[in-house]
Amino acid sequence: MGELDLVLRAPRVVTAAGEVARRVGVADGRIVAIEPLDSDLTAPDMVDLGSDEVLLPGLVDTHVHVNEPGRTEWEGFATATRAAAAGGVTTILDMPLNSIPPTVDVAALEVKRKAAEHQVWVDVGFWGGAVPGNLPELRGLHDAGVFGFKCFLLHSGVDEFPHLATEDLPAVLREIRDFGSLLIVHAEDSDAIDRAPTAHGELYRDYLASRPRGAENVAIAQVIEAARWTRARVHILHLSSSDALPMIRTARRDGVRITVETCPHYLLFTAEEVPDGQTQFKCCPPIREADNRELLWHGLRTGDVDCIVSDHSPCTPELKRFELGDFGVAWGGIASLQVGLPAVWTQARRRGFTLCDVVRWMAERPAAIAGLHRKGHIALGHHADLCVFAPDDAFLVDPARLHHRHPVTPYAWRPLAGVVRGTWLHGQRIGDEGDPRGRLLRRGAA
Repeated sequence: MGELDLVLRAPRVVTAAGEVARRVGVADGRIVAIEPLDSDLTAPDMVDLGSDEVLLPGLVDTHVHVNEPGRTEWEGFATATRAAAAGGVTTILDMPLNSIPPTVDVAALEVKRKAAEHQVWVDVGFWGGAVPGNLPELRGLHDAGVFGFKCFLLHSGVDEFPHLATEDLPAVLREIRDFGSLLIVHAEDSDAIDRAPTAHGELYRDYLASRPRGAENVAIAQVIEAARWTRARVHILHLSSSDALPMIRTARRDGVRITVETCPHYLLFTAEEVPDGQTQFKCCPPIREADNRELLWHGLRTGDVDCIVSDHSPCTPELKRFELGDFGVAWGGIASLQVGLPAVWTQARRRGFTLCDVVRWMAERPAAIAGLHRKGHIALGHHADLCVFAPDDAFLVDPARLHHRHPVTPYAWRPLAGVVRGTWLHGQRIGDEGDPRGRLLRRGAA
């Protein structure tokens, strides 16, 4: 072992072996030593964690809408990645839409990479988009390093990223299967949404009726069958309907290659408590009822739900239409990148889960699904992306102290358990001083 740059002495470290006391040694941005706490492992930079702190791997958030370029007034790489770092997230994957141009060909990917250069505080990778007419572009995007391809099965909310019809899915899946990629799907059925009541007005129950569980269930069934026929890998984004869990379980038993995520807002909030007119709670699919929330938690317990990611989708305050309080016209998206870890931990601890569970959902599994093989664990050879977390501390979410661009979030003034006290990227602490040191990731090289 060569000379170390950093050693963290921690009475509590979450590793693959569970929560243990260890010294963690870092050299050249990698974890190169994990030794007993009483070992003599030293380095020029020694960090001692308190008895109330736990060393976690940096979280991996594979569902973030940065929106730059084109809609940087909604969010941007500098603000989004600062928020990520403050929340213990050291790697994000940016979605291909809401930016202009959308990431649907190699030229657009290069525009996005150029926009992100020199302003990212954490590591950033990119999803490509699968839209009508860009089938010939998918292999090029894959070779250029995207981590997979996102599609919608209904209007995406922005006209420049059109949705796929259900009959388009097999051709896309066969194409990406042949080069080993992944299709990630916003699964709500367009016809079912069209038949539902129109979203309108201040009453949250009316908005909820406009995005019924059935629309999600039908779309997920269609994705499962297309994946079964083509033998391609698929991933269901932001699952909100617990009704879909039995068919997902059955599909896996049958050999369908499917993974599933959900989001902190579906695990914390309930439809019954969303105040009428408070459009900061609007997201697609919507926050559902309390019994549905508990079944999503059960899905995490059983492994039917693989991971938890933010679906951070901010906008300007004007687009939330607070002056109207109308769920029908407000932008649908929740800003939460910085508070995801404490939001999940607040609810998880009440249900008897441990920090090892939270790390599995928010670091290990997202990294594995995306193919980020050196992230998501505190393990030898992995990136020294680390988070110091105080699980028994608590705070009120002050929107003015969040780093994302606009102080709009449904978590405002919500009491949460757990405070992030420090974040390291490649063995260097992320602070207010210095320049951004995040890297732009390519599939296979991350």
